[in-house]
Amino acid sequence: MKNLLIVVLIILGVLASGSLFVVKEGERAIVIQFGKVDRDPETGETKVFEPGLHFKIPLIDTVKHLDARIQTLDDAPDRFVTSEKKDLIVDSYVKWKIKDFARYYLSTGGNKLQAEALLKQKVNNGLRSEFGARTIAQIVSGERSALMNQAMEQAASSSDELGIGIVDVRVKQINLPTEVSNSIFQRMRAERAGVAREHRSEGQEQAEVIRADIDAKVTVMLADAERNARQVKGEGDALAAQIYADTYSKNPEFYSFLRSMDAYRSSFNSKQDILVVQPDNDFFKYMNGKNDGQ
Repeated sequence: MKNLLIVVLIILGVLASGSLFVVKEGERAIVIQFGKVDRDPETGETKVFEPGLHFKIPLIDTVKHLDARIQTLDDAPDRFVTSEKKDLIVDSYVKWKIKDFARYYLSTGGNKLQAEALLKQKVNNGLRSEFGARTIAQIVSGERSALMNQAMEQAASSSDELGIGIVDVRVKQINLPTEVSNSIFQRMRAERAGVAREHRSEGQEQAEVIRADIDAKVTVMLADAERNARQVKGEGDALAAQIYADTYSKNPEFYSFLRSMDAYRSSFNSKQDILVVQPDNDFFKYMNGKNDGQ
């Protein structure tokens, strides 16, 4: 009897523990009964359990815990085509959360990876439609906000069947494909090189004009300087001749004496010099004491 009581207590304990379940913060839970989502019999709405401790029917109810927080779908960049039939590589992300827990579970099995794969298809369809209706110039010139808003509206309407609510759709980056980028880069490089050559040619032309102008000015300045120098030298020579003439007229003998001393100094400047003249030559008249004044 005692052993039977223990067995009964154990069974009751197992049943009691199996009738309790805990929903963590940031989660919601739904109950599956015989493969169907448990709904309120009066309203027909899905029973969604908030965070806390709850009861279930042991061995009948199966609890499915679902993440109720906002999720981020940030997958690899995808290729889109504009209205000009130009390819673009678009990097985007989506903020989403579960809106209808029963529909979400039935359409995805509660698998987040499957849900994001289906959601990515729907978001990309919306983005592809919006990119396909615009040119590259329109996309990069300020219509990106309108593009994202309309893409979000399309994704939100198509994701209702998944039980998912779209919080936000954002385009992070828009790039050209690598092969197109290289082609554009080479073309831009060639254009810049052409502009650089044109500027360099214009600069050389201006340099030649400036150099010719400076050379002409230098030639004129040198000619003016040469003319002024000759004028000053002529004036100096005339002044010197006038001074010599005035000096000679005042005392010719003294002037002759000074000129002879200068001639002696120049003639006998070096000991190597040899001068062959007659002793009574007029050149030595101030050395031999013979002069016209005696």
